[in-house]
Amino acid sequence: MTHSPEMLQIVEAIRARRRFVLSSHARPDGDSIGSQLAMAYALRALGKEVRLVNKDRAPAMLQPFPGVSTIEIADTVRDTFDAAVIMECSDLARTGVAGLDRSFVINIDHHPGNTEYGQINWFDSSAAACGEMVFDVVKALGVPMSVEIATHVYVAILTDTGSFHYSNITPRTFAIAQQCLEAGVAPVAVSRQVWDSNSMGRLKLFGAVLSKMQIDSTGRIAILYLDHAMAREAGGTYEDVEGLINQPLTVKEIQAVIFFKQSEGDEYRVSMRSKGNIDIGSVAKQFGGGGHKNAAGCTVVGAVGTLQRTFVDKMTRAIDEHVPEVIAAPRASV
Repeated sequence: MTHSPEMLQIVEAIRARRRFVLSSHARPDGDSIGSQLAMAYALRALGKEVRLVNKDRAPAMLQPFPGVSTIEIADTVRDTFDAAVIMECSDLARTGVAGLDRSFVINIDHHPGNTEYGQINWFDSSAAACGEMVFDVVKALGVPMSVEIATHVYVAILTDTGSFHYSNITPRTFAIAQQCLEAGVAPVAVSRQVWDSNSMGRLKLFGAVLSKMQIDSTGRIAILYLDHAMAREAGGTYEDVEGLINQPLTVKEIQAVIFFKQSEGDEYRVSMRSKGNIDIGSVAKQFGGGGHKNAAGCTVVGAVGTLQRTFVDKMTRAIDEHVPEVIAAPRASV
């Protein structure tokens, strides 16, 4: 396998340093947590000192996985370290943790629009998950693929591909997943923990949000809404709606979903998902956000009714501009 110059620089920088702090974006997901912990286990296998520091706690379904309980929750890092390894962040501010730039910064990311804030910047938009990139670093460092490392790489890939649903999947994705299973990962157990460990509050909140779902006039766009009052009434939390946005996409006619989650007052976190070649990453960028072609988000301020109409209009244009996917037809017999 041919390695990029940036990845080789990262390997050299890791070998030359001893104390590391690892971080990722606020409101972490499976890819950010999986990438951090896979890297942490690899660095510790090399005898390095490692701290994991995040702004927010990992989602409940990830708590039982190895090492998650060792992640520190803090707004600032004050201790000295030789390098900070930041994964899954297009810019350093997305971590929500101050002090990470006080020393050498290694930036590993697969999101378009990365601002290259590190001393070493490795960006690979072809990676289905940042966990794929971490896997390559681990292999290049010569660290054996332990079951802990493999489990977190697999969690990263499983979650960031929507359980192997999104169009960012490549043959490399399945090749890495195979090696994770060969290292001892139990895929059924991991999937059940990630997808089938809901609380009653989560189930009721799913019902509350879906019962208020709107469909645009074309029947192609689903609009979801959640505010703090709805969450309290259902007995759930905002964390409980992780993955909910994908539910409307199971309907054949629905091509895209827009989910408005109230932050405070008229500020909303907008998450978007789409099928196939519909590029919603470009929609998110128009509002200062980012992400991938099929999964993106941003934060906006305004009256929610007006915001919904604006986003539906933008999403409609994205759907109308997309190139339909073609499923390979069976070859004719000769």
